Amino acid sequence: MSEHVTKETFEKMKEELHRMKTIDRPAASKAIAEAREKGDLKENAEYDAAKEAQGMLEAKIKQLEGVIATSKIVDPSTIDTSKVAVLTKVTITNMGTKKTVTYQIVGEKEADLKAGKISASSPIGKGLLGKAKGELAEIQAPTGIIKFKVEEISI
Repeated sequence: MSEHVTKETFEKMKEELHRMKTIDRPAASKAIAEAREKGDLKENAEYDAAKEAQGMLEAKIKQLEGVIATSKIVDPSTIDTSKVAVLTKVTITNMGTKKTVTYQIVGEKEADLKAGKISASSPIGKGLLGKAKGELAEIQAPTGIIKFKVEEISI
């Protein structure tokens, strides 16, 4: 599945990948070489730990390469605010509690609930996508169905 990201997030992901390949990967290789010099590999816990860390790093690199390859950069100036879409800010009211909150719908890589950013693939994000101002969204939650009214959509 492709990830919708801003140009800023895309650049941060590329920087992180570059750091992992140019700094972290050589450091992992060096740690393995140093552990190998300490003797019998069968009983060398330091060597095993270094190899495991290298494997985890390589998995992270592959995963990030995949995300970068399938990412779609979204330009905020081209977003239609007549309906909830990725990168729009949506103000919703919980019809049960009458509490109103504003979230920005983002890709998984940018999601940060404390910053008011929810993933488009989260239950609330999925339920809100495509809704227009004034529409109700029924979201399946562990406690049952929660109804939200879309109050405002902006950039």
